[in-house]
Amino acid sequence: MSAQSHVLIIDDDLSRRELIQSALTFLDRSFTFYGFVDWLQSAECEFSGESVSMVLLGQSQLPISLEKLLRNLQEKTPNAAVVTLGEWLEVEELPAALKNGVTGQLDVPFSYQELLDQLHKVQLFTQKQLAGEAACQLNADQFSNLVGMSQPMQLVRQAMAQVTGRDVNVLITGESGTGKEVVARNLHDFSARANGPFVPINCGAIPADLLESELFGHEKGAFTGAVSSRAGRFELAKGGTLFLDEIGDMPLPMQVKLLRVLQDRKFERIGGVKTLDADIRVIAATHKNLEEMIEAGEFREDLYYRLNVFPIEMPPLRERTEDIPLLLNELVRRLNDLGFESVRLQGSALESLSQHLWPGNVRELANLIERLAILYPNGVVGVSELPSRFQHVAEPNPERYVADQSVVQSAPVSFQNVEPSLDLLPEEGIDLKAHLEMIEKALIEQSLTVNDGVVARAAELLTIRRTTLVEKMRKYGMQRK
Repeated sequence: MSAQSHVLIIDDDLSRRELIQSALTFLDRSFTFYGFVDWLQSAECEFSGESVSMVLLGQSQLPISLEKLLRNLQEKTPNAAVVTLGEWLEVEELPAALKNGVTGQLDVPFSYQELLDQLHKVQLFTQKQLAGEAACQLNADQFSNLVGMSQPMQLVRQAMAQVTGRDVNVLITGESGTGKEVVARNLHDFSARANGPFVPINCGAIPADLLESELFGHEKGAFTGAVSSRAGRFELAKGGTLFLDEIGDMPLPMQVKLLRVLQDRKFERIGGVKTLDADIRVIAATHKNLEEMIEAGEFREDLYYRLNVFPIEMPPLRERTEDIPLLLNELVRRLNDLGFESVRLQGSALESLSQHLWPGNVRELANLIERLAILYPNGVVGVSELPSRFQHVAEPNPERYVADQSVVQSAPVSFQNVEPSLDLLPEEGIDLKAHLEMIEKALIEQSLTVNDGVVARAAELLTIRRTTLVEKMRKYGMQRK
């Protein structure tokens, strides 16, 4: 009997006890009967309250409200769902927190199918409660590399929390760039195998004729080029986790051999006679639809069921765009650790990114942020600074990007005379950014002119890096002479 299978019946109607008792006995459910007086006077149950999954609540002749009864039940049987025996008119008037715990109504007499339906509802309620508790119990450090607080990512975290403590195979699916390896590493780091190695292998990046040796290792002389013995990934991952990335790209002959190892938990090196134990946990990942591949004869169905003991599906970035600000902060922090300068985005730029479809998912976002950090070190990026394919909203301040052409076309002046004078500040004010950009462009043009168009010398004269000057020239549409 499972820990969540006990049924508690609180009812003063003795005439229907026999029906309830026979139905629960037929369904192999343990149960306990209480009258309302006995239940309310009991300090605690004769069994652990945690074991109760379902409460069948009859009508009471006592002057007590349903709300008070439910609060009493919530205290003594915190994880139980309530099914009323007959109609309680007070249910609709209950506070939401209590009403949610009433999962159904069972009219007496009832059929076995009706009771089964109510038990199924209770099971779903219990699973939801336990998943919520698991999510709440996650401390701040757990799954810390998994960035995002959107609903899809909360579901991923709940699934991870359910399987972290279980030594079973996991299949992570999702589009390329969604962070499948991040999930795999977190599952390893918070598992009982955390002290063991995490060994990844990309099944699609290794030639088919070398994949067997990579996985199982080989003995010296096993084939041409095997000048020494070598351990494979299964050996290297002993006591830890083997991550089979892009499992959908594994050739069919290798799928057969992998299936045998997963079934027997034993393997041999190529050319070897000694049988080794596969003391590992396998986590696989793929961006392909394995079920369609099975239909097409490209993936073994038996291997699929061996790997897909517990599936986790990673959502694409376009379905969790509210996570983009958090992802940006994390990506910038990682770039800072690598020596890059910071970069910040205006609200309009964030809005534009939220409307992008992100075919490359988080990997595409990381590529964009790295490029922006190079182009605008310690800068603030607006819509107009984003690459054109990321511009999905109109620039809210187009006037900032319109320079005064009369100044740009005027004769070059010496560097000593280009500093703006406060005496020139008009009464109506000035667009400082556009004015500074106009001066910057004029200085760049002059530095290129005096250095005969040699970008490296012009950058040295302006005391900036050559790459920075090249990007500024691209920004202003300036060509090398």
